[in-house]
Amino acid sequence: MNGTLDKQKSLERWCGDMPRYRRCRQPGCHAMVQLPNHYCAKHHEHEAEYLANRQRWARAHSKQYQHKYNNVTRYRNDTKSKQYQFYKTRIWSVLRQQALDRDHYVCQYCGQPNSKTVDHIVPIEYDQQRMASIDNLATICRECHRKKTQWEQSYYGTGQGNQLKSVPEVRKIFEIKKLFSK
Repeated sequence: MNGTLDKQKSLERWCGDMPRYRRCRQPGCHAMVQLPNHYCAKHHEHEAEYLANRQRWARAHSKQYQHKYNNVTRYRNDTKSKQYQFYKTRIWSVLRQQALDRDHYVCQYCGQPNSKTVDHIVPIEYDQQRMASIDNLATICRECHRKKTQWEQSYYGTGQGNQLKSVPEVRKIFEIKKLFSK
């Protein structure tokens, strides 16, 4: 660490108050840009988007953000804590692999191949009795999983801040697909 500080001080002495430059981040553009900018005047319209993406990435990879999500959001009460602990068990890993093998890694909602997510057809938050039932599991792609989760939140009332509703369970995949595709 001390060597890094020595190099930095030596660089400061050598450069003094000289402005620092870098190449424009636009592919194929070789214009030099003064720090802290990332794009030249010709491509400056990309600067805001680039900075927003950097902030989004930093937030998503921040240890604080991950810690808050894992320790506050996921485990917000005893029921949620037990539900998420289930996903760390050997039973879940075996059931998940059985569902993937049964479905040949194909999304059961849209038919997309190479889908690696396994989802409960009826959410475990709504019906905990079916948590470890292979009949309640289906392989699902990311896009369908996002849509289905939104549908579950409105239909069943699952999710943070929602109140569970007293509605009939929908157990057939083709019916769920029709409902969340509306």
